[in-house]
Amino acid sequence: MRHGAHEQPSRVEKLAAIASAAPGASLLLALIVSASVVGLWAAPAMIERNLFRPYWLVPRRQYPTLITSAFLHADLTHLLFNAFTFWAFAFTLERTIGTARFMALYFFGLLASDLGTYFKHRLDPGYQCLGASGAILAVLFASIAYFPSGSIFILPIPVPIPAPLFALAYLAYSYYASQRARGRVNHDAHLAGALAGIGFVLLTDPATIARAWHYFLS
Repeated sequence: MRHGAHEQPSRVEKLAAIASAAPGASLLLALIVSASVVGLWAAPAMIERNLFRPYWLVPRRQYPTLITSAFLHADLTHLLFNAFTFWAFAFTLERTIGTARFMALYFFGLLASDLGTYFKHRLDPGYQCLGASGAILAVLFASIAYFPSGSIFILPIPVPIPAPLFALAYLAYSYYASQRARGRVNHDAHLAGALAGIGFVLLTDPATIARAWHYFLS
């Protein structure tokens, strides 16, 4: 016979508790996954309409793509990697800094990464990209500022990877991929997003940056 005091919460109840504690991250992740799935398998024309094209941004007034392109992904691997990274860092960060500040960080990182991409490719009429990577890098690097000793598990690697090492590897791969310039993934947004994440914390909570700096120097 089961008694309420001894019942273990179900998996659904655990997920509901996580979502209620981080409503901003939950909403963003749901939008990213659902929009990407629809675009990849049900309505590919949606992806074509919402690609970020820096050269055509102003002449064709494609301003909504600054935001909409960040909720779509080039393929399943691109989506899964971004969704996993966001899941691993965003929920804890939102619970720490609050929903309003977390959402401000996310969209600050998104627009900062768009700006970096725009200035690099504004003269290239053929360049087009999509993906949430810039905003997610902002979340990742802000999370490292708050939790410099954090780590992440990635199967099948049997040991935890320090979050700063994961972040640096992410940036190194982004640089390599941007040099190859294949696909529609906005690799150029990654560095701008990372700097935006650090800059956001520096502006809103400089004491956290100071603590992280002392941690890495010690």
